[in-house]
Amino acid sequence: MKESIRVRFAPSPTGPLHIGGVRTALFNYLFAKQNNGKFVLRIEDTDSTRKVMGAEKYIKDALSWCGITFDEDPWQGGGYGPYRQSERKTLYKKYILGLVEKGAAYYAFDSPGELDLLRKKSKQEGKTFVYNWENRTSGGLNNSLISNDKSTAIKLASGIPYVVRFKCPRDIDVKVNDLIRGDIVVNSNLLDDKILLKSDGTPTYHFANIVDDHSMKITHVIRGEEWLPSLPLHKLLYDAFEWNCPKFAHLPLILNPAGKGKLSKRDGNKHGFPIYPITWNKETGFKESGYVKEALINFLMFLGWRPDSEKEIYSLKELISVFNINKVNKSGARFDPDKIKWLNHHYIQEKENSFLAQEVVKQNRNLKKFDLKHVGSIVSLVKNRANLINDLWPLMEYFFERPKDYSAKAIKKHWGEGSKNLLRTLANDLSGFSFSDTKHLSEDLSRWTANKGCSHVELMPALRLALVGELKGVGITDILKIIGKEESICRIKRLLTSVR
Repeated sequence: MKESIRVRFAPSPTGPLHIGGVRTALFNYLFAKQNNGKFVLRIEDTDSTRKVMGAEKYIKDALSWCGITFDEDPWQGGGYGPYRQSERKTLYKKYILGLVEKGAAYYAFDSPGELDLLRKKSKQEGKTFVYNWENRTSGGLNNSLISNDKSTAIKLASGIPYVVRFKCPRDIDVKVNDLIRGDIVVNSNLLDDKILLKSDGTPTYHFANIVDDHSMKITHVIRGEEWLPSLPLHKLLYDAFEWNCPKFAHLPLILNPAGKGKLSKRDGNKHGFPIYPITWNKETGFKESGYVKEALINFLMFLGWRPDSEKEIYSLKELISVFNINKVNKSGARFDPDKIKWLNHHYIQEKENSFLAQEVVKQNRNLKKFDLKHVGSIVSLVKNRANLINDLWPLMEYFFERPKDYSAKAIKKHWGEGSKNLLRTLANDLSGFSFSDTKHLSEDLSRWTANKGCSHVELMPALRLALVGELKGVGITDILKIIGKEESICRIKRLLTSVR
């Protein structure tokens, strides 16, 4: 019988979701969909001291905007809940006691002060103190491996603070096959006896992670490279419980634009790009910066993976069919700000004008008085010049607002007695032009310039200066048609009176 695929994304609500986390969620999502499996969201909130108000909702909202959905999560539930670790403490207690009874874990009563003294002593001797097989039963330590059962029971009953440590096996090769990196082998002598249960009764990440993945029947753990050092411990914990180990895949780091270190918020600030999917406090996200989710998903997909073809544009549906976890790269993937802008430009061209018009109206409430179809018709003229949705308003502002000032450079180059006289005459004659469509406008304008004995080269820069305020914008006849006859005449006269 074929294995039923179950994967999970397990963020901690200690702050905003970095795009590295979004990529991890995306790869899990694609793998689940590709294999007709289930995708689980689990909130790893055991460390209450680091929990940040609003972070859990942010994670939910950010992934929702990206189009990454779950089959089971804290809100819709599922057959393997609860889906917040803070609600699973009874389960952890059950399994920690089972591990102690097996002899695979033990109680340690050493106080932080006592351990600090041991570290200082080791440092003075030129050594590094490690709580492991070498010293766990030697003098100076205080744990249940040294004490007899009766003594340990008395300590537990008397309320002496304790932690539970994993009894790491001595001198065995821990072997794990990673779907991306191949076989990984680490000798257990390099590991310490990690704390599994803290003195306040909460499980550590390592312990809760293993228990949850097993009890939720997770078959594949796809996570970031930063968790590679934890892999031997996790494998040993599975062995200690005598549980089947899931398959692992550790994704490569996302590197900064220079390719020389992990991508950070500082890199985003330095180079002017976001690193969060949606805004977090004062940090603007990709959404609010004018990126569309399709571009972000397409971009993140290529950070560490490439298809067999040269094709670069993929919908989420297409990615599900072509993604292959075994072809993810081992080496870090460089974040290229220009590439994501290029992708965003492409997707903006594909977006419906009505959608883009709504986005522009959201950013400029004064546009609410205009018909959305009218705004959309203007968007259609300028969107080919936009890399971001936020570029649209500056490209179309002059359709709705008269120039506040005029380009000094354009005035110096194109404003003189000849151009003044031409515009003065045009302002008087424009009332006779047909504004029914751009074709008739263009014909009338051509006839007018021919009758006046001037060329388009003489007229157009000055006319554009009057209508826009600078030498930019779409075709002159498009501008004239959209702003209308009266407004066009008004803007020409305004330039004539404003710039002598």
